[in-house]
Amino acid sequence: MKMKTRLWFLWAALIGGFTALPVAGIFYLGNKFSGLPFVPFDWFDWVARVLPGGLVTFGIDTMVAVIRSLQLGPTSSTAKLGEQILALFQFAGVGALLGILLAIIHTRRPDRVVAASIILAAVVWGFTLLTQSSLSYSSSELVNSAFWSAAVYLLWLLILSTTISLVLFQGQLPSETETTRRQFLRWAGIGMAALVGVVATVGTLRRRPRPVPVTGGRESTPSPDLLQSLEQTSGPAASPPIDVLETRLEPATGTRMELTPIDQFYRIDINTRVPTLDGETWRLRVTGLVDNPLDLSLTDIHSRSAVSQVATLSCISNPIAGDLISTALWTGVLFKDILEEAALQPGVRELFITAEDGFYESVPLVEAMDDRTLLVYAMNMQPLTPEHGYPLRIFIPNHYGMKQPKWILEIEAIREAKPGYWVERGWSEKAIVRTTSVIDTIAIEAVDPGLMVIPVGGIAYSGARGISRVEIQLDDGSWEAAKLRAPALSPLSWVQWHYDWTPTPGRHSISVRAFDGDNQPQEVEFRDVRPDGATGIHRQIVNIQL
Repeated sequence: MKMKTRLWFLWAALIGGFTALPVAGIFYLGNKFSGLPFVPFDWFDWVARVLPGGLVTFGIDTMVAVIRSLQLGPTSSTAKLGEQILALFQFAGVGALLGILLAIIHTRRPDRVVAASIILAAVVWGFTLLTQSSLSYSSSELVNSAFWSAAVYLLWLLILSTTISLVLFQGQLPSETETTRRQFLRWAGIGMAALVGVVATVGTLRRRPRPVPVTGGRESTPSPDLLQSLEQTSGPAASPPIDVLETRLEPATGTRMELTPIDQFYRIDINTRVPTLDGETWRLRVTGLVDNPLDLSLTDIHSRSAVSQVATLSCISNPIAGDLISTALWTGVLFKDILEEAALQPGVRELFITAEDGFYESVPLVEAMDDRTLLVYAMNMQPLTPEHGYPLRIFIPNHYGMKQPKWILEIEAIREAKPGYWVERGWSEKAIVRTTSVIDTIAIEAVDPGLMVIPVGGIAYSGARGISRVEIQLDDGSWEAAKLRAPALSPLSWVQWHYDWTPTPGRHSISVRAFDGDNQPQEVEFRDVRPDGATGIHRQIVNIQL
């Protein structure tokens, strides 16, 4: 058959890529209205799980570096948006490849184009089911996806081959094809419309998963009574009395809040889209080397004695002065209470936790039995949102977030440790929090006109070790003590610090360092986040004009 252009492969790729976009839209409608899997994101999540850990980490580090250097917004939410965009580009890339393959078949065996379209649809369909079966979909979800995606792929490939014929081959179709081009396109369009109609209809009849309501979980500032709720904290990480907290010094203008609002709390996980679980059907299973296996509902969890504590959580990928660190008031049950109910057998040393999204981690028994380790179902006095692990996540003191699964489904008592998801990909086996300190603000706009004092402030954090002191260095001078806003909200939270600076005109550098509760200084040598977390001194440059 005669082609219209010598750049046929480029045109075929463009046609395939562009037709992939409405197909992605069809899959989105299926997901939104009927809860069917959204294939582009499934493909992306599958690729992220099978790629070598070093390559995945390189991609993460590159994305974080671009977001920070270009100041595109909060790292966690911007990174998720970036992942979703990449997923759509990946899906379009597959469409481009399919377009090229169909164009090649047109040039060599035009009488086999329809058969080739059906075969390619079957190949893509099989790949989709393979990826979804590895992403913890249930059997019923896989069956629904199988029928739905088969219909979408078949129509897509047939329409794609016809479009390529129209654009590249002067509209010629194989002579053996009984249906004319116009008839085929008409019926293909009717088929696509019918698919959308089926999705909409099923969506109105299908009962959607219902997370616990999260009223108040999207506030831009903490609710007025949130600090008063600290009176409900208990255990070794209980907060100081309210009257003590109210007498502390004020933070420097521009310092981040002590309690992070839920909508600003960082989110890093292995999913392109948030897992959504039905709280009414969700179960927590405690299995393995136990005498009393447990199968607990969310109501069962809520009925047990609750513990609340303020704690800071940091991502191991957080660079020096990054925003992948937040503090919340967590509420849940003691992990050790659940384990005692299950009656661990002799020889248990680890608890292996698996989650809805396929994430997994091993927790040493000694840490699971810590009075500060919680199975969490609420943050900032609100039920967990889907983004932050609804219906159940874990908090383990002194560790980065990579050791703390969300969307927990099962806890298995085992004899020996198993490597966790990120440990298998080259990250720290222990993931102990590094001491860090950050300059949040050099509040030039808040300068005292009489004293010419500029407030400087920020936070310091050292996991469960606490902070004993923070020091500031101006230019190349000696280190001077900053004031701590002590006591902190909790032995497990960051502490705000404040320094009153009387500057001279000109360009200055300001550096900060912290000492943990054992009076050990933070590491000053710069190290990147991989594999054990970032170290180094945060320094800011400011030009003073008086």
